Amino acid sequence: MSNEAAAAARMSADRIERRGIMLVLSSPSGAGKSTIARNLLEQEEGLELSISVTTRPRRGSEIDGIHYHFVSRDAFVRMRDSDTFLESAEVHGNLYGSPREPVETALAQGRDVLFDIDWQGGLQVMERARTDAVSVFILPPSMTELRSRLNRRAEDAPEIIERRLNNALVEIPHWREYDYVVINGDLDTAFHEVRSILIAERLRRDRRHGLFEFEARLLK
Repeated sequence: MSNEAAAAARMSADRIERRGIMLVLSSPSGAGKSTIARNLLEQEEGLELSISVTTRPRRGSEIDGIHYHFVSRDAFVRMRDSDTFLESAEVHGNLYGSPREPVETALAQGRDVLFDIDWQGGLQVMERARTDAVSVFILPPSMTELRSRLNRRAEDAPEIIERRLNNALVEIPHWREYDYVVINGDLDTAFHEVRSILIAERLRRDRRHGLFEFEARLLK
């Protein structure tokens, strides 16, 4: 086979049509899921972020419409009551929700959607879209390191950090309900583990409906 023919064959295989994946990342606050999510979005083509709606006050480093859609509590409740969200939850006293329509559109077009959400929202996504969802729970190497990371982040008041640490005691045991568990003792290692999960799940035969057409061309 010539180099040109080999390249064409690889391109044909790479373009096998498939349904997109909902990649759900959850962790206690400070365990590193948002950093891993950001790195994935920068390096993985065809992966986009499900931008959550929240009632949480915007941090100084955040941009409305990029990191979150920031709304009032009344506006959030109206959206939730009109079935706008694929999932919604109250976390640390604030409301969060993932808009349904852009996710369904992306999956149908073969694009993957990343969810950076807490365990409550993660379980809702898994319940409502089990065949599309791939869930990863990220754990810190220790509670001491978790506290250090929250302090180094320097974006929350001391009382909020204590609340997040207390909530972590409730959140951590929910790793049992996820498909995969990654311990983030080293960020590069944890990132590559999550990326490997995404790559493997993309190759599952039950997601790649274009394999039937590919087989027909292969055997023609």
